[in-house]
Amino acid sequence: MQVDWRPVATATLCIFACLTPAASQAQEGYGGSRGVSYHVRTFAPVEKPNDIVTGAINRANANLGLKQSRTDVVEFLAGPFPYDGRAPGGRPFIVTDDSGRRTHYSARGRAYSETTFNDQRTLMHIPQGFNIKKPGVIVVFFHGHGAELNRDILRRQQVPAQITESYSNAVLLAPQFALDASDSSAGNFWQPGGFARYLREASRNLAKLYGDQRTEGVFAKMPVVIVSYSGGYGPTAAVVKNGGIGKRLRGIVMLDSLYAETDTFRDWILSDRSAFFVSAYLGSTRYRNIELKEELKSRSIPVAENLTGRIKPGTVAFIAGNPEEERHRDFVTQAWTAGPIADVLNRLPEYRR
Repeated sequence: MQVDWRPVATATLCIFACLTPAASQAQEGYGGSRGVSYHVRTFAPVEKPNDIVTGAINRANANLGLKQSRTDVVEFLAGPFPYDGRAPGGRPFIVTDDSGRRTHYSARGRAYSETTFNDQRTLMHIPQGFNIKKPGVIVVFFHGHGAELNRDILRRQQVPAQITESYSNAVLLAPQFALDASDSSAGNFWQPGGFARYLREASRNLAKLYGDQRTEGVFAKMPVVIVSYSGGYGPTAAVVKNGGIGKRLRGIVMLDSLYAETDTFRDWILSDRSAFFVSAYLGSTRYRNIELKEELKSRSIPVAENLTGRIKPGTVAFIAGNPEEERHRDFVTQAWTAGPIADVLNRLPEYRR
């Protein structure tokens, strides 16, 4: 199933395919592969109806690329879940009790049914104006706790909208992790090369969404930028440790997400000075951000406290938020600026449409 996203006349109202099953049908699955029909709804993109990107957007080259945005929700075989292996530390991820009930216990001891980790979907998006002949970048969004692709990533956090409204020749992948649960498990991304396998499948699916299977090789070589929100730090750290994509990972953006794994991110920053690292934070992750910032400074790594101009190779920035004006729940749409994902992409001119 392909859904066209089309801008309407006003700056504060957009039309999106919300990918919710029609009320007349049983909600037994998600995505076009299961034959579920979908509604199209309109909604305001942000609570503060300012421009979602910094500066005016130049659409002069839009006719050279994709005529209309395309989005789809697809089940992946190589996605993070389902997963029946072991968690870090060696404990089984899924435990079967005497009655045959299969349960996962989170790091905090909360019990979740196996069905919480059976969602194989990934939200994919290719924006209007995307030009397959120009250098491009794959943005991979790792959501936080209590999330669902349609309700949160598509509608509330407007991640595809930020990709579309940026200047960037970027495409989006947003895999579903624990469904609507407080859990940061990475599943198959814990396995060596797990994320590389996911990207190989994504290249095929992106080519299909683009409409030309011959472009699979182009998508397979595109650099990757990971954007992690809140509990997405777990999968992000797993990719850094075991993802198997090496220097194809060109940047990491943490949106109030540095709850743990500071050693992992420190080592990655030190080992690849051609990649960038941007972490914006509020109170809940303040301590870890300051800890990592000070450790990097002690290693003579230049550290910025805001973004000015282009994000260059090796950029490391820690951006303190204002708790009086910004909320953790809204941090994907309103951080140091409205539309922080779009703002980061606009600071990478090497991937401009």
